[in-house]
Amino acid sequence: MKKKSLQFVFLTLVLLLLSNISFSQKVYSVRYKSDAKVKVYVSKYKSDADLVVYKCKYKSDAIGNSGLWYFCEYKSDADKTIYFCDYKSDANLIIYFADYKSDAGWRNNSKKHIMY
Repeated sequence: MKKKSLQFVFLTLVLLLLSNISFSQKVYSVRYKSDAKVKVYVSKYKSDADLVVYKCKYKSDAIGNSGLWYFCEYKSDADKTIYFCDYKSDANLIIYFADYKSDAGWRNNSKKHIMY
C-alpha cells in the first residue's frame, strides 16, 4: 500500500514537470507567413490585445502559457513559430508588448488554445 502511494506521488510530480516544459513559451519569428504556426499582430494599445506579452531575457523565465515569451535564436529551439502581420485582420492573435513582467497575461481567454 505504501509503495503504491509513493508511485502515485512520483508520477504526479513527473506529470506536473512535463506540463510546465511542454507549455513553455519559447517562440521564433519566421520571415514567411506560411512557415508560422501563429500569425501575430502587435497592437499599440493594451486594451486591443488578446495577450499582453513580456519578452524574457532568459529561456527559463518563459514558463507556462501566461504571456512570458523568450525569443529563440534558432527555429528548432522554439515551441511556436510566429509571423508578425502588418494588418490586424490577418492575425490569429493580437498582442501588446509590456514593459513589466507583472503586466503579462491573457485578456481574451478564448484564444488561450492558440499558444498551447
